[in-house]
Amino acid sequence: MNDRRSVLVVGAGDATGSAIARRFAREGYIACITRRQADALAPLAERIRAEGGECHAFGSDARSEAATIELVQRIERDIAPLEVVVFNIGANVRFDVVDTTERVYRKVWEMAALAGFLTGREAARAMLPRGRGTILFTGATASLRGGAGFCAFAGAKHALRAFAQSLAREVGPQGLHVAHVVIDGAIDTAFIAQNFPQRYALKERGGILNPQSIAEAYWQIHRQPRDAWTFETDLRPWIEPW
Repeated sequence: MNDRRSVLVVGAGDATGSAIARRFAREGYIACITRRQADALAPLAERIRAEGGECHAFGSDARSEAATIELVQRIERDIAPLEVVVFNIGANVRFDVVDTTERVYRKVWEMAALAGFLTGREAARAMLPRGRGTILFTGATASLRGGAGFCAFAGAKHALRAFAQSLAREVGPQGLHVAHVVIDGAIDTAFIAQNFPQRYALKERGGILNPQSIAEAYWQIHRQPRDAWTFETDLRPWIEPW
């Protein structure tokens, strides 16, 4: 019996996406990772293989319907059935409303909302005939409330959350587990270290999110029995106000 199974991480960045791909690879899942530029994925792919996992890296524009369809079909045809799909594109930018151009607003929406729809739709198309699979969406504080300076980001993240809710209600009864994870706090990344040193200094106290801890939460959501599925959960450091 062929028990090969794959996980697709769309937006496999250097922090959260990387940690998620590595976590599932450690459990025997074939890691399929994507970013706009495939070259940027080389260090992650090498690390997964060094840790004993199998990895395939793809350069793909998640905003493109044709590219997303081709990506999912290629994985299903040439690698292994998709058991888990994770949409992890951030698109977090800050602009005052009066400085937010139509181009900025559209680009953020395309990255965080349109791409999420395309990824979720194609994941569902692949998984529904099998009657099983997990589709996970990475949300943010902006998924729940709009903040000053984040009109584009909040709009896109609200749209992604709404899509995840609709998808969960539609395909859940058909055996697919859809979940939305709200990441509420700074994540341990080079960007935070360089631009917010005071916040980064809280790392030693467990005051910023460890990507590996986030990845563990994703793994546990995927492993939930279908009689007790989570749709939405929020992750934040213990000292984060909310």
